[in-house]
Amino acid sequence: MAMSVHQLGSALPDFYAGIKPYLAITKAKVVMMLVLTAWVGLALAPDTGRTLVQQLMSLLSIGLISAAAAAVNHVVDRNRDSKMARTRHRPLARQQLCVSKALLFAACLAIIGTTGLLVFSNWLCTVLTLLALLGYAVVYTMFLKHMTPQNIVIGGLAGALPPLLGWVSETGSMAAEPWLLVMIIFAWTPPHFWALAIAREADYARAGTPMLPVTHGIQFTKLCIVVYTLLLSVTCVLPYLIGMVGYVYLATASVLNGLFIFLVVRLYIHHTGQQAMGVFRFSIWYLLLLFVSLFVDRALI
Repeated sequence: MAMSVHQLGSALPDFYAGIKPYLAITKAKVVMMLVLTAWVGLALAPDTGRTLVQQLMSLLSIGLISAAAAAVNHVVDRNRDSKMARTRHRPLARQQLCVSKALLFAACLAIIGTTGLLVFSNWLCTVLTLLALLGYAVVYTMFLKHMTPQNIVIGGLAGALPPLLGWVSETGSMAAEPWLLVMIIFAWTPPHFWALAIAREADYARAGTPMLPVTHGIQFTKLCIVVYTLLLSVTCVLPYLIGMVGYVYLATASVLNGLFIFLVVRLYIHHTGQQAMGVFRFSIWYLLLLFVSLFVDRALI
């Protein structure tokens, strides 16, 4: 017998409640940002005649593998997450989802994503994406994150690879241009996460995570944020200098870098937790707008 409208209306909330913990461990907002940067890498790559379906399925597959890495991160960090105010509401920390189901879900995402890349992209993109998964889910999450205050710097490479993955998915080969985009995200990662670490320093100390403010103090961390932001500003000019993009990107990057430098210098001089969170939130918009400007600039050329 067909389900009535009333029964369907009652079933939908139950269905959503059932899948909500699984969606939460994928870090969907972070994954969407990664897919966006991969899309820009794909858009900037030379046209190889691939269809729109092939391109979209490649990006979707990269997103699924990124979501699998995020799920593994939730599993590994579940005990520490329960000790931090920022993360104690995560499904595994609250035992809303068991470890075995989370790992099975992550494995399914990784298998589907890997299959998608093999079918719609190429073997090089598949290998690099899986290496990024291992770099984040294993090398960073299981080891670096809890061993060294330079965890974000060293482990940041895995999270910086999506533009390269997008480029390689289109061309099947590597080139210098996408590595510049990787360098931008690599330089952006420390000031982004260290600003959050300053605002949540007590949380990280309670969880026993050796973030830089915990091990070296807030003042030193603020100095490092300034240094990396200046490095980021210089790195952002490189795509324009090699003729990869034009004036639209250069103008956007100049304004964003000026604002970023102003905020981190203000944080260095007059520190408050609210200002640290302001830098953290701005850094998200910074990366989003910067990569959107790359895409727009390329479309106008």
